[in-house]
Amino acid sequence: MRILVVDDEKLLVKGMKFNLENEGYEVECAYDGAAAVELARNGRFDLIILDVMMPEVDGLEACMRIREFSNVPIIMLTAKSEDADKLMGFECGADDYLTKPFNILELKARVRALLRRAGVQRNKGAVLTVGNLSLNTEERVAIRDGKTVDLTAKEYDLIELLMRNPRRVYSRENLMNVVWGYTYAGDYRTVDVHIRRLREKLEKNPAEPEYILTKWGVGYYFKG
Repeated sequence: MRILVVDDEKLLVKGMKFNLENEGYEVECAYDGAAAVELARNGRFDLIILDVMMPEVDGLEACMRIREFSNVPIIMLTAKSEDADKLMGFECGADDYLTKPFNILELKARVRALLRRAGVQRNKGAVLTVGNLSLNTEERVAIRDGKTVDLTAKEYDLIELLMRNPRRVYSRENLMNVVWGYTYAGDYRTVDVHIRRLREKLEKNPAEPEYILTKWGVGYYFKG
């Protein structure tokens, strides 16, 4: 497993590299957003750890650029803890969020959880099809009207969970616990952001969705 670690704090990068390599990962490092985008474009990584606050190209901009060509799982690091900043990270395509200072054990747990979920989904090996929408779960690819749709790792995890369990209503808390893999202590609007983006990408008319529906006051479900 190859991980790209990006942060302008070189001592922090050195510490993350040391700890992740002790876990058996192959780690490559960068110290600014532009270098991160270039490495992500030219190298094959299983996960990226990306700091938000960096000079020139910051982490949010780098994340958006990476999302133009890759669905690799991304964990954002930041010294900020406000919910608005977390939502901004998810809007840019991040899959997880960790606030500095953090416990290295928590970082390693987040890394394992993201990689494990990505690996489990790939090994299920099936094609799910409803109407004009299909998921190739082995390749983790969404297809609408015969055309591939680019989804982030978390967007894909959400739609696969919903499609595998049609008509089952999930609360936002349920979705956070199942898809993110841990109890999220922040704002559950994170789920709303991802659902809205899925509708924009997969529904013919996001304002009147035919697949990803809302049960008001309860949560979301896939019509099936």
